[in-house]
Amino acid sequence: MQSNRRMPSWAAALIGLVSGAVAVGVSLLVAGLVNPSAFPIVAVGNAAVDLTPAVLKEWAIRTFGENDKVVLLGGIFVVMALIAAALGIAAARDVRYGLAGLAAFGLVGVVAVLTRPEAGLADVLPTVVGVGAGMFALRRIIRRSLVPVEEPADAYGGRMPGGAVGAAGVAHGTGPQQDSPESLAESGERPEPTTPPVMRAGRDLRAFDRRGLLTGVLGGVAVAGVAGVAGRMLSGRAEVSVARNGITLPRPATPLAPLPAGVDLRIKGLSPFVTPNSDFYRVDTALVVPQVDPSSWTLKIHGMVDRPVELTFADLMKRTVVEADVTLCCVSNEVGGPYIGNARWLGVSLADVLRDAGVHKNADMLLSTSADGWTAGTPVDVVLDGRDALLAFGMNGEALPVDHGFPVRQVVPGLYGYVSATKWVTDIRVTRFDEDEAYWTPRGWSAKGPIKTESRIDLPRDGASISAGRTVVAGVAWAQHKGVDAVEVRVDRGQWRQARLAEAPTADTWRQWVLDDWDATPGDHTIEVRATDATGYTQTADRVPVAPDGATGWHTIQVRVG
Repeated sequence: MQSNRRMPSWAAALIGLVSGAVAVGVSLLVAGLVNPSAFPIVAVGNAAVDLTPAVLKEWAIRTFGENDKVVLLGGIFVVMALIAAALGIAAARDVRYGLAGLAAFGLVGVVAVLTRPEAGLADVLPTVVGVGAGMFALRRIIRRSLVPVEEPADAYGGRMPGGAVGAAGVAHGTGPQQDSPESLAESGERPEPTTPPVMRAGRDLRAFDRRGLLTGVLGGVAVAGVAGVAGRMLSGRAEVSVARNGITLPRPATPLAPLPAGVDLRIKGLSPFVTPNSDFYRVDTALVVPQVDPSSWTLKIHGMVDRPVELTFADLMKRTVVEADVTLCCVSNEVGGPYIGNARWLGVSLADVLRDAGVHKNADMLLSTSADGWTAGTPVDVVLDGRDALLAFGMNGEALPVDHGFPVRQVVPGLYGYVSATKWVTDIRVTRFDEDEAYWTPRGWSAKGPIKTESRIDLPRDGASISAGRTVVAGVAWAQHKGVDAVEVRVDRGQWRQARLAEAPTADTWRQWVLDDWDATPGDHTIEVRATDATGYTQTADRVPVAPDGATGWHTIQVRVG
């Protein structure tokens, strides 16, 4: 179908946007029926994450923090909107251009979906059906917005292109005659123009109809909205939320004692010893948080074992339950960074489950897989050395939040999260480091990631302006599974001064510290901190970046005293 190009560009762009929205909404609906992870927008986004160089990922985390995925998804939707608008403009000239563009975009989505782990042919249905719906909407709205018109006769009822004549005349001299313009001129009479006829010219001419555009756009928006809402509901968010709220956590076999009174110094602005769930950092590759129903969740443990194990959520809850205070830290945490938090976790011993399976002596790696296909490689000897390595389903007295791995995640003290803290864990293959690689290893990160001894200044804030006089300097330090023995602070490269340490219930958590008698004098000052762990190691001043196995250096801040 061709047009006479009478449609305004803004209208054509709007048609493209609405058609794109229909494609997205319908694909989300079908993904909810088939497989939520097959939603093409998520598949394309995940492919973009996988293909992004590590240096750009680090920049995104530094720049946008936990909002990096929101920014990426927002960028994808902006690019999609621009493409859809351009396709609408092209389709207004010739609808085949728009259809071809949608087909090309669908091909990208199919490829992205099929490259995801464990993808099947059925997973292409959301993309194919969504693109088909977008094509239908594009053709339909353009047809409603461009109505056919027939080329009018000339003002005097004369012959039109293709042999047509005026409404009052007839072809080839047949029928009653009408005065011609020439005869009227000879008689001195002024010719009167006739009403333009409604007749079709040789090609398909169409004119822009605002009412048709409005009804078509509103219909497309309604389809996109209803399909999108239904798709989100079918994707399991509502059901998983209800299931999580209905869980009654079992009591641990040996409950932990209440936290010591001196574990939290309760200084305003200092990170609390227990990080609230809502404030706990989140760094992962999941663009859309996996929605895993505990009633259908299973964990398979296989590979280099004597007896493969498959556990349901009910099976896990029936095992001996333990709780542990453990601080988790992301390898992307810069010196003084925020990607660290402490919580009381509830779950079962991962070591006990592995012993039930019978791990082979020459196995040295646990390749754990998340529900969205992400993998981590955890050293077997670390999990089996007696530390509180958990398959956790509780966090700070409630079921795991969905963002933090509901229904089950791994928690292994002393290792950075990228090699230990698999969320939404569904599979653990016992293997070897020389035979398998986890997600981050081929991307330039170390295969093993023990957490480094570090410390951070929380008060005062970097760049703050403070009053002269006695000033509190406070923060946290960590050396998971080793413990922090000392923290020192110095101002303007002077003498190191010993900070007062809060209590620590275990070596697997961070520890608060405070220097509360600094006499701040007017001017600009530099404050530095360093920690010493229980092995006697004092953290180095040498600054190294987060890659490949964690940042080092003293946290240093600048303040101005008035």
